[in-house]
Amino acid sequence: MIDKRVSGPTEALRDLGDGASILLGGFGLCGIPENCIDALVQKGVKNLTCISNNAGVDGFGIGKLLATRQVKKMISSYVGENEEFERQLLSGELEVELIPQGTLAFRCLAAGYGMPALYTAAGVGTEVAIGKETRNFDGRDYLLERAFDADYAIVKAWKGDHDGNLIFRRTSRNFNPLMAMAGKITIAEVEELVAPGMLDPDHIHTPGIFVHRIFQGKGYEKRIEKKTTRKR
Repeated sequence: MIDKRVSGPTEALRDLGDGASILLGGFGLCGIPENCIDALVQKGVKNLTCISNNAGVDGFGIGKLLATRQVKKMISSYVGENEEFERQLLSGELEVELIPQGTLAFRCLAAGYGMPALYTAAGVGTEVAIGKETRNFDGRDYLLERAFDADYAIVKAWKGDHDGNLIFRRTSRNFNPLMAMAGKITIAEVEELVAPGMLDPDHIHTPGIFVHRIFQGKGYEKRIEKKTTRKR
């Protein structure tokens, strides 16, 4: 197997330049690639197209990239916790494509499977359908949705090995594994990086064949997006 370790996020993102399209894993603020996002801010790349379940919050996650005006277009299914995102959208500074969450997942899956497109009933008869091909199957209309064609996928896993095999925990499995399959270059940051053979093959969620670069991250905040309490 090929040793895919790099020293850290700076080396992992060494060839990511202006105008890149990036799949960013995570669900809300769970399982997001915090180290790589910080490195992107420091790198100062501009005109990025970011594809993610959400747009982070003010001052954290993709919100950091929005604050520095590094994002040209945001493709997401949920954006409700970010005031800077809202401001840029309403002022016309930011191009936004909102898509159903299931469609987001399946467009990642199609890219990972090498499929150019797929049909889905989600969005039929809504603004989502404008300009898209519609086809009827057995009396029901479906939209043709294109697979993502992203330059990079940047994901965060719980554990990984030198060969790029990844294990995710709980909620972070919602989008990270799908996106890890879908990028032309996939970068994984992990909480624990181990030698080959240390991971149980039955527990691996993403095989190393999909991962190009891997490093052990540090200093994770793991914020809670919205704290709620239950009355006793």
